[in-house]
Amino acid sequence: MVPADIEILLEQLNAADRDADLLVRGASEEQGVWQPARGAWSIAQCLDHLATANTVYLNAMSSSAKRARERGLLRRGPALPGFLGAWFVRSLEPPVRMRLPAPKAIVPRSAPSLADAYFRFQASQRDVREFLHANRDLDLASIRFPNPFIKGIRLSLATGLQVITAHERRHLWQVGRVREAVMSRVR
Repeated sequence: MVPADIEILLEQLNAADRDADLLVRGASEEQGVWQPARGAWSIAQCLDHLATANTVYLNAMSSSAKRARERGLLRRGPALPGFLGAWFVRSLEPPVRMRLPAPKAIVPRSAPSLADAYFRFQASQRDVREFLHANRDLDLASIRFPNPFIKGIRLSLATGLQVITAHERRHLWQVGRVREAVMSRVR
């Protein structure tokens, strides 16, 4: 049986998949790479950014999960972030209130194709699901990993998983705004 908190994370990943599919469906390659303003990201760039961010986060989380498994740190409670982690997760939720530049490691490629960016996003989603399934028996709330973007900050694996899903909601919201803008150009 899958614990309820893990089911919630899986449903959030499923919702991101559905949202991304709806947002790219019917968009031409030209529409997918259109940028609404200089320096603003296209639909493809948003998806590329999410794929890269998910991969970077999972890479940072994986070694901590492996060490925890070797030490037998099995689940003692739900995969929920602590107070500061929950605050960080909430700060990522749409609508976007605070815009910060993306860390250099996850800036999207300058001109990914829509098809490639969407494929990479889907692949990263599979990787997140695999990580979640493989590690759902660990005590995700107590196992820490180094934040790959802010030196000296350690987050729980539970927080990392919540960050991934909130970050996806943030940028899929952004994709929706870009899609509205590009579709209004063709009317």
